[in-house]
Amino acid sequence: MNKNQVQIKIEDMTCAACSQRIENQLNKSNHIINAAVNLATDTATVEFNLDQITIKEIKDIIKNTGYTVKTKKTIISIEDMTCAACSQRVENQLKKGKGVISASVNLATDQATIEHLEGYKREYYEKIIEDTGYTVKEQKEKHETQEEIDKTEIARKKMIWSWAITIPIILWMIPEMVFGIAFPNMFVFKLGMIALATPIMFIIGKKTYVMAYRSVKHGGANMDVLIAMGTLAAYITGPISFFVGVESYAGVAGMIMTFHLTGKYIEERAKGRASKAIKKLLELGAKTAIIEKDGVTIEVPIESVEVGDLMIVKPGSKIPTDGVIVDGKTSIDESMATGESMPVIKEVSDEVIGGTINQKGAIKVKATKVGKDTFLSQVIKMVEEAQGTKVPIQAFADRVTSIFVPTVLVIATLTFIAWFIAPEFFETITRAASPYIPWIKSDLGRFTSAIFATVAVLVIACPCALGLATPTALMVGTGMGAENGVLIRKGEAIQILKEIHTIVFDKTGTITKGSPEVTDIYTVDDKSFFSYAASLENSSEHPLGEAIVSYAKGKGFEFFDVENFDSITGKGVRGIINGKEIYVGNRKLMEDQQISIDSLEEEMTRLEKEAKTAMLVAISGEIKGIIAVADPIKEDSIKAIEGLKNLGLETVMITGDNRHTANAIAKAVGIDYVVSEVLPEGKVKEIKKLQEKYGIIAMVGDGINDAPALTQADVGIAIGTGTDIAIESADVTIVQGKLSSVITAIKLSRATFRKIKQNLFWAFFYNLIMIPVAIAGLMHPLIAESAMAFSSISVVTNANLLRRANIEPDKS
Repeated sequence: MNKNQVQIKIEDMTCAACSQRIENQLNKSNHIINAAVNLATDTATVEFNLDQITIKEIKDIIKNTGYTVKTKKTIISIEDMTCAACSQRVENQLKKGKGVISASVNLATDQATIEHLEGYKREYYEKIIEDTGYTVKEQKEKHETQEEIDKTEIARKKMIWSWAITIPIILWMIPEMVFGIAFPNMFVFKLGMIALATPIMFIIGKKTYVMAYRSVKHGGANMDVLIAMGTLAAYITGPISFFVGVESYAGVAGMIMTFHLTGKYIEERAKGRASKAIKKLLELGAKTAIIEKDGVTIEVPIESVEVGDLMIVKPGSKIPTDGVIVDGKTSIDESMATGESMPVIKEVSDEVIGGTINQKGAIKVKATKVGKDTFLSQVIKMVEEAQGTKVPIQAFADRVTSIFVPTVLVIATLTFIAWFIAPEFFETITRAASPYIPWIKSDLGRFTSAIFATVAVLVIACPCALGLATPTALMVGTGMGAENGVLIRKGEAIQILKEIHTIVFDKTGTITKGSPEVTDIYTVDDKSFFSYAASLENSSEHPLGEAIVSYAKGKGFEFFDVENFDSITGKGVRGIINGKEIYVGNRKLMEDQQISIDSLEEEMTRLEKEAKTAMLVAISGEIKGIIAVADPIKEDSIKAIEGLKNLGLETVMITGDNRHTANAIAKAVGIDYVVSEVLPEGKVKEIKKLQEKYGIIAMVGDGINDAPALTQADVGIAIGTGTDIAIESADVTIVQGKLSSVITAIKLSRATFRKIKQNLFWAFFYNLIMIPVAIAGLMHPLIAESAMAFSSISVVTNANLLRRANIEPDKS
């Protein structure tokens, strides 16, 4: 039994009953040996069988009990990964680490993303990576693009130097290959091939052999092992040919390495294009800021700006960091954040986003967020996290990759043996093909033919294309999303979004603007009741209450002191004013208090049919009047719902509002199915019911009140506004707050997943076709290496073609 013990930090416990409940639920599991929950330290100590239950499953037990496990995400940059076998090996080792909930290693970004329990340090996971045979890049506070530029430049120089030596090899080989003439003689020719191939392989291509050695040393096998074995097998025929009657492939070995280095350079360039969204975001930030201190303005580096600093922003300049306008009025280009090309008018008290461009007026901005807390930093972090995750379809490719290289080594060994012991069978194939394939010679001899086929198998069967198929498409897709104000936190959402059947919308702040206004006041005697209602609502934080208070202040109504104020969730508020008990709320509240509303029923129904929220006011047990509040529908809601229906999706609205108002709003925007009068805690239950009825569900909400429902949905889409994007409960965040951006998210998901499927198909198809061709001796090692490089390049290039996809909400 593989015993393990972890300390788990838990949030939201308030009493001994909480800790006891969690402890009981944990101990119910047959795979947990013992669990003890300490309320004083907010910690659960869990001893469990690692072979039977994972930390993620333990976390889910705690989550399903109603509490939150404190976790951290650590992103580590890794050097020296060359293929999918490398990334898969590192990922598997990280998953075995203590405290790890999930680990994902992305070959395209050279990064490991680890979600783990609090209390486990970065250095612990870095050591796991280093013990697996790879190098951890130094952690830097700032995002750097220079490293990527340097990496591509090094690859370019290696390619140029290798071709500078390879071209003479090719020119020298042509007379021998075409006319059978070795110039000046066979001895010098063979010696020259060895001499020219040696620096290409062991100086320029040295890293390939170093990485192959490291991989084998740590018990693994990757692309470098295949290339190293293939080129060494070909190279060794050079010296052997002086003593045994075999053909020398030393020159071919150097050429294979050159093709390999060329492929790596083109791949690095293509990967750089795939990640250009991050680079573009990094470039958006201001480098300096003009701040005012003691009446003096000075220009300082952006890193020196502190919260509270007063920044002077001139027309045409970038706003240095997130803040609020304290003086001036202007229009700001926020397209970098929202994807919206039209400038936004901003004045005193309005929030502004760092990196956006001040177009017209000079303004003074008070810095509210700096460094990693700014909008831009959060966007970059979210995009990086999304690019570091995996879509479910990748799991199949990962399983194949984990056994791919060892399988190829076995196939290559069997190929050599088969050619050596039964050359007649294969020569029949090569003789039949030789008139059509110029590089095939059917009289090479047993050993030479075996080497020829084996080298081809080794160099053609690289799993790079498999490893790059999904992450490159994911990188481009999430980057496109960020450019269009659609932030995808989890790669998994990309796959699930394209499969959804139904989209569920919250009403307030999602379909409507979320800023209600008083429209009607109806009373049985006089309007003095409104002062009581406004005084009571003045102690509330509900948007409907704020609308009443705002109206009362604007009209000059009198406010009274309130005693014993109480908010009754989902129903309304109560309190004592001038010795009178006041209730303001919905029908349910009045029913609970046994207050008759018969006299106002007809008026209530009329207002609700007009899509207004009607609140009843009762004083000392008697109904006194109705205050109607309406929340205007967002300008693009009708168009967005229509667009989603055109995509073949069902739409549902879920709200705590009354049935009449909910139906009126739904009818106005074109939603067919309505779930009304649902308390906040009941939304999760309703989402579960909809999942049972319709299948895969996406929920669109404001990300605050709807957090539990967003988490329950298969995909949670949060409507953000301005700088408010750090919404942990959502898988996708719409920055601009426009509902039509949900269409962009759906179309982006479908387009990205199409590319992922195309890439995986071609990666699998390539290996399925090419390996048998190589085994049969019909694939020249040079052609094999070229094909291998081309497969990786084509996958990354195809991912970049995703940028041409139409994801606009207003186009078909």
